[in-house]
Amino acid sequence: MTEVIEPVRRSVTVATGIERAFTAFTTGMDRWWPRQGKSIGSAPLAEVVLEPFVGGRWFERGVDGSECDWGRVLSFEPPHRLVLAWQIGADWRYCPELITEVEVRFTEQAGKTTVELEHRNLDRYAEHAQRMRDAYDSPDG
Repeated sequence: MTEVIEPVRRSVTVATGIERAFTAFTTGMDRWWPRQGKSIGSAPLAEVVLEPFVGGRWFERGVDGSECDWGRVLSFEPPHRLVLAWQIGADWRYCPELITEVEVRFTEQAGKTTVELEHRNLDRYAEHAQRMRDAYDSPDG
């Protein structure tokens, strides 16, 4: 019997409108993505790129111009929802055969926006599933 691995869920409320929050999260990802310890490329991280359309790439570009894929855009519904394929294996390398999903929902209320993130299908890591869930659910995850 396969163990059920619960998704990682997080939420934050930001003091801005929904359109701005969605844009900051998607096309502005390079401005907020942590530089230290959140890169898997062969060169130091220069920028994070999320192509804002279904089928678009999600990748990092190194200071030397090299690129390292992280996944792709599965759903792009501005300004309410985004679903990304996270294709980073348990060895912290791009794995085109692996797809876990990161869904991000944006809900506006009274001029503020709640951003809810769910990282699911972690059972696809097989014997590494709980370790990966623990890593994603950590304070630095």
